[in-house]
Amino acid sequence: MKRTKIKDILANEASDYRVNVKGWVRSFRNNQFIALNDGSCLGNIQVVIELGTDDAIVKRITTGASVSVDGTVIPSLGKGQRVEIKADNITVLGDCDTEQFPLQLKNRPSLEYLREIAHLRFRTNTFGAVFRVRHTLAYAIHKFFNDRGFVYLHTPILTASDAEGAGEMFKVTTLPFDNAPHNEDGSINFKEDFFGRATNLTVSGQLEAELGAMALSEVYTFGPTFRAENSNTARHLAEFWMIEPEVAFNDIYDNMDLAEDLLKFVIDHALKNNREDLEFLAQRLADEEKQKPTNERSDMPLIEKLEFVLNNKFERITYTEAINILIESPAYKKKKFSYDVSWGIDMQSEHERYLVEKHFKKPVIVTGYPKEIKAFYMRQNDDGKTVAAMDILAPGIGEIVGGSQREERLDKLTQRMQEMHIPADEMFWYLDTRRFGTVPHAGFGLGFERMVLFVTGMTNIRDVIPFPRTPKNAEF
Repeated sequence: MKRTKIKDILANEASDYRVNVKGWVRSFRNNQFIALNDGSCLGNIQVVIELGTDDAIVKRITTGASVSVDGTVIPSLGKGQRVEIKADNITVLGDCDTEQFPLQLKNRPSLEYLREIAHLRFRTNTFGAVFRVRHTLAYAIHKFFNDRGFVYLHTPILTASDAEGAGEMFKVTTLPFDNAPHNEDGSINFKEDFFGRATNLTVSGQLEAELGAMALSEVYTFGPTFRAENSNTARHLAEFWMIEPEVAFNDIYDNMDLAEDLLKFVIDHALKNNREDLEFLAQRLADEEKQKPTNERSDMPLIEKLEFVLNNKFERITYTEAINILIESPAYKKKKFSYDVSWGIDMQSEHERYLVEKHFKKPVIVTGYPKEIKAFYMRQNDDGKTVAAMDILAPGIGEIVGGSQREERLDKLTQRMQEMHIPADEMFWYLDTRRFGTVPHAGFGLGFERMVLFVTGMTNIRDVIPFPRTPKNAEF
């Protein structure tokens, strides 16, 4: 008999039909009642086995074991469940040694402990919900762009360019560590390396996506990116996924509209398709919030926060206006900010969250940042001090999207590259797009894990990626 997913059985109003289900035992009570889960949904289905079932089989039905069940879906007399399965045949597919099994679900394991057994944490309700939501968000992103005629562009993971100019990149080499060839000045001779030059893992697909946009008009990337930043905070990963659209003929205002539409679309898609998972995660977050001091608790429950984003037109202000609001705020005057506020600073999360949660009480898009704190490729504004950059600030997390109108004027771009000591000869391919048929264009980056963090209400970014890569940690 073909396997039926538990999700489909629980969603079906019918009963009195035969099924085969396969899954993992969450609990086994009174040698008769199995709570079975197959990962297709949050809920378990109860399997009732006949009294008198072979003792050899009963002894093997333990928490964590995998089983195959043939039986009949019948109305349930128990509380909290509409149907159950009356088993007439059960096969143990995989035994589980309960004494060695590190995932005892009766006692709720901490998230810190579960990170140590990330290969098994998918079996918990929390991580089952998180990764089903992650899947839905990824699908929604592709659907959003596909339905609007964008071309999905695969940009290189191996690259010789540093899109952000940050220098925090992982080097890729086949040269021997103990006997690398050197130039006369003592530097590594990368001409002897596999690619004939210094090569790294990418921090962004943006620059290559711009090349595609100059012919295909509307492209987007969605792939892994890497940053060798020695940071162990709850917001940093060494390997993470980025969504980066690039659109020819768009200006900064078109860019803001596109980003706002994307965020609202994917959040709405998750609310419609993962309501059970999100309600479970909302309750989990509410329980976690109760353990915090009153002044550290979130003002907004998870579902309410997501609907808050959907139902509000994002406020749009300039960086200068944002700084003035912060300086005039009661929080600044009472010295409640940990970081100072003045024109020219790179706003901290506490500043961004104040604007969203306290002042405007809605998501905020900030534009017109000082050029000194932004990348070389951002279009310079006429004031000579700011660039056509934009950040979208969301409740509970601060910045969630960063983007800009790109500098399409060759003279302005080369001048800015000189100021920032970026070698033009190595970026000839990028400059060629400004030499041969340049057009205004814009794009942005959305960190996928940050998006998943926002939608699920999880508080540590390591808990929204299957296998987190962080300093001193590359297991599994």
